[in-house]
Amino acid sequence: MKILIPTAKELNLTASPVAPNPLSAQTKAVLDEFVTMSVADLASFYKISPERSEIEWQAIQALREGTAQHAPALYLFDGLMYRHIKREGYTEEESQYIEKHLAITSALYGVIPALEPIAPHRLDFMMPLKLDGKSLKAFWKEAYDQALAEDEMIFSLLSSEFETVFSKKIRQRMIGFKFLENRGGKLKVHSTISKKARGEFLTALITNQVTEVEQMKKLSFAGFTYRPDLSSAQELVYVKEV
Repeated sequence: MKILIPTAKELNLTASPVAPNPLSAQTKAVLDEFVTMSVADLASFYKISPERSEIEWQAIQALREGTAQHAPALYLFDGLMYRHIKREGYTEEESQYIEKHLAITSALYGVIPALEPIAPHRLDFMMPLKLDGKSLKAFWKEAYDQALAEDEMIFSLLSSEFETVFSKKIRQRMIGFKFLENRGGKLKVHSTISKKARGEFLTALITNQVTEVEQMKKLSFAGFTYRPDLSSAQELVYVKEV
């Protein structure tokens, strides 16, 4: 069983550094494309200022040369979803659950264990990077599929941007989630609700050691409860009464 979560643009650059693992062939191939870019190229590619681009250029060189500072991915990313995940005070069982079941999908590193050491980076699948004429999604598709080849149950907290990196065969095995608020009888969803709820839902999964769909249906977290009338076999819906 695997639980998939996305990366985030916001980073916690004060996360405790750890020793890096060797880079995969795919990560090296992506970095090779960046190494050819100048500071001006990076500014245009990321649509950032020349000053910020200089920092990014130096970070890429450090990563390629093996001198970049690394931190566990779960602690490095610091977007809204991540800030609503329990990330400290784990019991031994909770730590084992995370190590065994939680994975992060990265456009630079692939599908990695949540505690894999990685370096800060801005790359995501919306970026127009080409590798041998392939988009980032096409480039990573085979490796992404292989990462989940042995997992019968796949629970996805990814956005469609990330899910489409996987082949249709893998996506058909995924169970997704939707989080809604009921305001005066009107069901509403927006990115802030979803991001917070994903983090809170993942915390509930970790705390309760959940590995089965039926266990998920019984969860209550942060005011959300399961709504069978709105759910399907491939998507579980949770609603918060406001």
